[in-house]
Amino acid sequence: MTPNPSPAQATPEDFRERFLTALRYSRGVEMYQARPQDHLAALKLAVREYLVDRAVQTSAAYRKTNPKTVHYLSLEFLLGRLLRNNLIATGLLPIAREAMASLDLDLDSIVDEEADPGLGNGGLGRLAACFLDSLATLDYPSFGYGLHYDYGMFRQRFEDGWQVEYPDNWLEGGYPWELTRHDRIVQVKIGGRVEWIQGTSGKHRPKWVGWRTIHGVPQDIMVAGYGTQTVSILRLWSAQASKEFDFHIFSQGDYLRAVEGREHDEAITKVLYPADDTAAGRRLRLVQEYFLVACSVRDVVSRFQRSHGDDWTLFPDQVALQLNDTHPALAVAELMRFLIDEAGLKWVKAWDITRKVCSYTNHTLLPEAMETWPVRLMEKVIPRHLQIIYEINRRFIESMRERFDTDTQRLQRMSILEDGGSNRIRMANLAIVGSHKVNGVAKLHTELLKKRVVRDFAEVWPERFLAITNGVTPRRWLLSCNPRLAEAITKRIGKAWVRDLDRLADLGSFADDPDFQDEFLEIKRANKEDLATVLENLCGLRPKTESLFDVQIKRLHEYKRQLLNLMHVIWMYHRIKEDPTVDLVPRTFIFGAKAAPAYNMAKLIIRAIHGVAEVVNNDSDVEGRIQILFPPDYRVTLAEQIIPAADLSEQISTAGMEASGTGNMKLALNGALTIGTLDGANIEIRDAVGNENIFIFGLTADEVEDLRTTGAYQPWEIYRRDPELAQVIDSLHDGRFAGSDADALREIWSALMDHGDHYLHLADFHSYLEAQRKVDELYKEPRKWAAAAIRNVAAMGYFSSDRAITQYAQEIWKLEPVEIEGDSA
Repeated sequence: MTPNPSPAQATPEDFRERFLTALRYSRGVEMYQARPQDHLAALKLAVREYLVDRAVQTSAAYRKTNPKTVHYLSLEFLLGRLLRNNLIATGLLPIAREAMASLDLDLDSIVDEEADPGLGNGGLGRLAACFLDSLATLDYPSFGYGLHYDYGMFRQRFEDGWQVEYPDNWLEGGYPWELTRHDRIVQVKIGGRVEWIQGTSGKHRPKWVGWRTIHGVPQDIMVAGYGTQTVSILRLWSAQASKEFDFHIFSQGDYLRAVEGREHDEAITKVLYPADDTAAGRRLRLVQEYFLVACSVRDVVSRFQRSHGDDWTLFPDQVALQLNDTHPALAVAELMRFLIDEAGLKWVKAWDITRKVCSYTNHTLLPEAMETWPVRLMEKVIPRHLQIIYEINRRFIESMRERFDTDTQRLQRMSILEDGGSNRIRMANLAIVGSHKVNGVAKLHTELLKKRVVRDFAEVWPERFLAITNGVTPRRWLLSCNPRLAEAITKRIGKAWVRDLDRLADLGSFADDPDFQDEFLEIKRANKEDLATVLENLCGLRPKTESLFDVQIKRLHEYKRQLLNLMHVIWMYHRIKEDPTVDLVPRTFIFGAKAAPAYNMAKLIIRAIHGVAEVVNNDSDVEGRIQILFPPDYRVTLAEQIIPAADLSEQISTAGMEASGTGNMKLALNGALTIGTLDGANIEIRDAVGNENIFIFGLTADEVEDLRTTGAYQPWEIYRRDPELAQVIDSLHDGRFAGSDADALREIWSALMDHGDHYLHLADFHSYLEAQRKVDELYKEPRKWAAAAIRNVAAMGYFSSDRAITQYAQEIWKLEPVEIEGDSA
């Protein structure tokens, strides 16, 4: 069989032939019969052939060099659409464009038909996807591991201003990017009990019995590195029942009961993040987390054994496991179970190997987000693992008692087992105890993690903790999503920035160049026109592109303070109503967010935004000086359309509550100025761009902590001394923006005024207004605004996921790149 030509050797004629072959032999149609979905599938299959060849080369190189490999475990990977990125990474974009044109097809129209895969939810999953891109681009040997959900979290629409969820059937029509690896199916044990049996030596040992088996079927998605031959693998596990149905029951005619066991098992990977407000939902969440680590650890050890047999002393030199948050923390217990129960290692040796292999990334400062699981539930699902966790904790607490014998409170805080009315397992504590490195995702986040959240551990093991600030891939978040700006940058400083984002610093010398300022502003205007068309189609209202595009796009949570943004909108509305000649820069406020289905307050805030939009967008006194647009179903593709057009980036979380953020980086990279608190990575962005090129406001993390701990914060006092703020707060109570939902929306007012305003909206409101006034002042001077925006772009080199991955590789995984021979893109 003749191998495909590499992308560097491919011709439009060759690509056209591949495309037509895929149409005929995979879709069963000829060109005259093909529908848009056939064109899309065939195009993906043609590109996939090139990826497969590169993946084979990569695998062969790894067999030859036997490198240490990192395995990145994450419950979500928010990949976004892959076709354009794969065309760019492989260098096939111009070739494919010419090939499609020769068939009277428009490449961009085909690409736009692609749907987003439902494999993630928010920043955690998008970070994981950026990291996969960087691992492949930098030639680091790697595997990603996640779950193959049949349905994503949910699709979102709005009815009368309320969020309505409906299934995200992203696999409808198939997903040509994935390859099912039936040769790598693994068996996962679940349930049963632990019995003590007597061995030949007379000693008793535990044995897991009575379990049932579920199959983990791997679906591989290839991740192409840019400018390299490396293709990494994202392996996603689908749950499959070990037997199709009970034939005895089936033969008696009870067909539904015969297959109910299969349906139960395969529900494990049916949906991303099942609601955990019921016992069944919580059990499914735990089973999902266990299924991920059980499949992945089995796959990792099998691959190791194929190369090294049972020489487990080599395991830490060959394998790194990175736990992306606490969801995969059970990997600590699962690896211990394998090494002890199946490999036959003694506890001390198994524990030494496990801790050398595992490392853990913490992503939250919110106590309620620190996962814990009831002991009773774990006992039913994974009894052997619970027993191992008990023993890990016993030995750990014994070692700590030697240092802190009289400090029982410290020992209780550090214990993996949380005692109380309902005994629970603290997954963060398990991850910390079982890992050799623990990293935060921004400098402030890491300091607060060490000082507040897990202070006891940081004092005992200061060498384990380090900060690795998040980053974003410039391939997707500039080169692909903003081709106009990417081309303008390349004209000025060359194209090396795509693989080395630090090169963007050279762009700073053009910040005061009038010609580049004009070009920059024209690019932004064109991007705003493109977005205006998208929003008109989604929202039925076309924004005025001469207005300032004020953007807040992120998961809906109270601490992210979409409500504070809305309070500013209401303030502007009142100023215009009182004085139609008031000097305010026209703004289009663009929100993009989903609220978790069970998060009532978040859903109320979505309804409130729509309520204000309904009034403001239809008030003739406003005359378009304020427009509010909330496109439904925010996702990666929508972010790629919004971000290049944004003027102002709202990063306004309560200080000390956002771990890092990556939306702040993406928006700044595309020339939006940031208005934000000193929270998460905002601090590092400020340090990079300079105080004069960012709008910082609000309390610091320490000031927030002081207000909360001393009880000094009194929202009513602030309300009484600030009439403009009082007017805004009253508007949340009097129902003017609520229609028939006034009573429901008063819960928002009550959270602020009756329940202490936990997220300090009132405390930061005046400072926020002052920062917004500065935004207005600068936006009135386009050249000065352009200069500041260009300086933001030029300062974003540090915020590349390539830099972050290099830090992980050098400081945690001790990984070396392996260059794959062949023609690169």
